[in-house]
Amino acid sequence: MIKEVIVVEGKSDTIAIKRAVQADTIETGGSAVDKKVIAKIALAMERRGVIILTDPDHAGERIRKIVSSKVPGCKHAFIPEKDATRKGDIGVENAAPEAIRHALAHVHTSFEGAPALIGLDDLMAAGMLVHPQAAQRRMLLGNLLGIGYCNGKQLFKRLAMFGITREEFAGALAQIEQGGITS
Repeated sequence: MIKEVIVVEGKSDTIAIKRAVQADTIETGGSAVDKKVIAKIALAMERRGVIILTDPDHAGERIRKIVSSKVPGCKHAFIPEKDATRKGDIGVENAAPEAIRHALAHVHTSFEGAPALIGLDDLMAAGMLVHPQAAQRRMLLGNLLGIGYCNGKQLFKRLAMFGITREEFAGALAQIEQGGITS
């Protein structure tokens, strides 16, 4: 049984979570997260803690930002897009139980206002910004670090927010380079 309450987008996501683990969920009902849902999430955060596990798409990121801005201190779990896609449909409901368990085993706690350990110059040098393969490299990096895919600006923020160390960054970058994608 997972102690924290898992925030998901809808009923299909709850079903997928319950196939993978024993846990309670709160469904946002889509990307328009209303005050009643935020109040439930805030209460869950106060009593048990919260893990946000949304779809690896634009709407999921929007929900993640809304919830984490209204309820500070949430933990974040990410499923890579390739593990959450079936027949062109992206969502937690499409993820295998193993992918869900892996995401929940590798949660990150956000630290708002944390100092950046990796600078924009580091991201440039690593080919994560202004590079022909920057988007692909960011996707690989996000998957390796368990922080999900994001644009360059958001990557900079997430690396700081989740306290990703220079060593973790360098290790993931080395794996990308060994995989044949060069900067």
